[in-house]
Amino acid sequence: MIKFFIPGPMKLFHILLTVFCFVPVFSFAGEIELQGTYQGDNLYVRNPYAESGVGFCVFEVMVNGMTTTDEINSSSFEVDLSVYQLPIGSPIHIVIKYKEDCEPVVLNPEVVAPKASFETIDIAVEGNNLKWETTGEIGALPYVVEQYRWNKWVQVGEVMGKGVPGKHQYEFPVRLHSGENRFRVRQAGSDSKRKLSPEVAVNNDIPEVELVSEKIEKQLVFSKPTLYEIYDIYGRIVFKGYNDTVNVDGLERGEYYLNYDNRMSYFLKK
Repeated sequence: MIKFFIPGPMKLFHILLTVFCFVPVFSFAGEIELQGTYQGDNLYVRNPYAESGVGFCVFEVMVNGMTTTDEINSSSFEVDLSVYQLPIGSPIHIVIKYKEDCEPVVLNPEVVAPKASFETIDIAVEGNNLKWETTGEIGALPYVVEQYRWNKWVQVGEVMGKGVPGKHQYEFPVRLHSGENRFRVRQAGSDSKRKLSPEVAVNNDIPEVELVSEKIEKQLVFSKPTLYEIYDIYGRIVFKGYNDTVNVDGLERGEYYLNYDNRMSYFLKK
């Protein structure tokens, strides 16, 4: 005969208590999430003690969904990203999980942030399109297209960069004003450092746009559609756009600065 031993309630309580004493228990507080691109550098983390006094703050690090095998039980540790054999410019997703009442610090999060790194192979204006070819991109960043107008560089559009090594070609439609037109593209990384292409210039032999309004009360009228900007006397922009007319009926009386075509002017609102 086989006999089964069923412990009483108190005995069962002591057995369960003994089992759980050997299971590490901590409260999950949160996680630090980093998304960017692999650029060949490793990540460094400052890892304080947990407030409970048992162990360190971080208990798991994941890279692209895989738990790392790095030694994280120390006051600082390195996340070795080279072991994943990622091509430069590949997307990377890092999650650092930590316990309650403490928080680790990522010492160099910029190593996975996109950087402005492109090199310009060629840039030209063909018809009404700006075209450029680049290489050396590390991380997807927008190319900001700029045109030199009114004694300053004006942003006229954006094209998203591919963000991976190799040669890439881009183009963007542009509006040419009369006379000489100058263009360039730029990128700005998370470190705020800008990278500029060379300038390209092209001459547009068309008649200049004229302001044909004689008495400005309700609207400005141009001889043909043009980019324009209107500023008040304090330098605050009140209107900007592209058209052959501008409704200024709502403006207060007074003097305003007016930029249009390739000209800088002013007008008096009556």
